[in-house]
Amino acid sequence: MTPQSNNRQKLLLIVTGVIVGLFLGDLVILSPLIAAWKARSERLTQLTQKLNSDQLLLKREASLSRHWAEMQSRVLTNNTSAAEQQIFRAIDRWAQDAGVVIGAITPQWKRGDADDYMTYECRIDASGDLGRLTRFLHSAEREPMALKFESVELGSRDKEGQQLSLALQLSALILNPPPQVQ
Repeated sequence: MTPQSNNRQKLLLIVTGVIVGLFLGDLVILSPLIAAWKARSERLTQLTQKLNSDQLLLKREASLSRHWAEMQSRVLTNNTSAAEQQIFRAIDRWAQDAGVVIGAITPQWKRGDADDYMTYECRIDASGDLGRLTRFLHSAEREPMALKFESVELGSRDKEGQQLSLALQLSALILNPPPQVQ
């Protein structure tokens, strides 16, 4: 072998070693560092967004607390008998104000999934003309109690459509109900 080819082999070995070293360095050091940098950057972005939303919640704490206290004041009382009376008195008041005839009231208690609330579901069958039923619904809708209209059905009781029937399904909320009797 000539000294020139020997130098060429050494140069090729050195260049090959450098390339293999760079490849291994990229594989073992550079790529994991870049991946860790990106993951850390994404985590910082998420934490910054969470911090901003938490700061907004802190700024709105007083308003949210007032709103929650107001909502809690509108739920039915914890005593189930008294809660039923609250609903019946409200329905009677709506009917008297509107001049409708209540045909039937079908109540039903339902427990929540976590036992921290109950709902009092009630179907009200009423009859009257369109104006009276509209006033009845308006009174029910404006009630400050925590009520939710589940469904409203109107039907005609005569051929001319002067006498209508109303089926109103609503539910009322009780927070922290009494323990269930076994």
